[in-house]
Amino acid sequence: MDSEALYTKGHFARSANVKKPNGTMKIFVAIFVGSVFGFLVGVSSPTLSLTKLNIKSSFVCDISNFGNKATQEIADARPSLIDSRKNSSEIRNITGPIKIWAPSNPRGAERLPPDIVANESDFFPRRLWGKPSEDLASTPKYLVTFTVGQNQKANIDAAVKKFSENFTILLFHYDNRVTEWDEFEWSKRAIHVSAEKQTKWWYAKRFLHPDIIAPYEYIFIWDEDLGVEHFDAEEYIRLVKKHGLEISQPGLEPNRALTWQMTKRRGDSEVHKETEEKPGWCPDPHRPPCAAFVEIMAPVFSRDAWRCVWHLIQNDLVHGWGLDFALQKCVEPPHEKIGVVDAQWVVHQSIPSLGNQGQAENGKAPWQGVRERCRREWTMFQERVAKAEKAYYKELGLDPANITSH
Repeated sequence: MDSEALYTKGHFARSANVKKPNGTMKIFVAIFVGSVFGFLVGVSSPTLSLTKLNIKSSFVCDISNFGNKATQEIADARPSLIDSRKNSSEIRNITGPIKIWAPSNPRGAERLPPDIVANESDFFPRRLWGKPSEDLASTPKYLVTFTVGQNQKANIDAAVKKFSENFTILLFHYDNRVTEWDEFEWSKRAIHVSAEKQTKWWYAKRFLHPDIIAPYEYIFIWDEDLGVEHFDAEEYIRLVKKHGLEISQPGLEPNRALTWQMTKRRGDSEVHKETEEKPGWCPDPHRPPCAAFVEIMAPVFSRDAWRCVWHLIQNDLVHGWGLDFALQKCVEPPHEKIGVVDAQWVVHQSIPSLGNQGQAENGKAPWQGVRERCRREWTMFQERVAKAEKAYYKELGLDPANITSH
């Protein structure tokens, strides 16, 4: 392109730039005049409507449907906006009704405002009158449960009297006989739950959810055949706190039948956390049954430990066999947080009362069928734990054979 052409093109561009402001000014003037005219029309005709303008109804419906559709799309999108943590200014700018969606709420309660969610409860009885804030003269700090039958009334009466007013008493009745306990004054203040021929671990899984017993610092889950002549519950709690035990049990009288050396009471200590067992039973001195171990007959759990243990209990394995070997998974380090309190001890009377609630089959006594199921459940529980751990490590891309777990 020669210089004359360049000059001509450049001159044309400059000429266009010079004329542009005049065109813009005309636009502004037109807008202003139109606005003034519209205002005057509006003042003179305040009742002007779409009907008087003879606009087709289908057009109006289309506009309305468009608005409704847009509002619905906004409402549908709102939960995802909140879930993806959009900032609050974006949420405030959304028009239309606000639908609550709080992902941090417990599952199923996401549609509630967080401040109204009550995810914990208790066993404190309430009055039917007066102010709720004045219902409770005191709030027990600990919970003790016994799974009981009518034949052990005297034994349970003696046991309950070892627990002060700091304890809520909860009785699980496996024989459906509840009113007979009214002869005891304390029974009128206790909580009674009745279901025929069920074990304490069946009850525990269904009635001792961690959010239900959240107010209690320690939870005693005891059998009915324990002699408590040498036991004081308040002193037991003091020793558990002193020695930092999250899972514990009282020592067992050494002159009665014992299954494990770990649970045998020692006369020269307040608490012990390890023991020696038969040769070959404990390849690791920090693992059950030589340490990190208590039995399932009279365990005591801290609130935090129970939150884990409750999830460990299998819904269909009701006898709890094998559970004592797995309790170590719920505290860290287990060989320091699990122990036996020697200074507060009990006698295991070995009364097979629940065993007699079984059913005779194929010429076997009721207790024999119960015992067979106990052993079967132990095997099933061990297999489930092993399978679950293997699946977990495999998902992480690790070889389970090379993992040392609790």
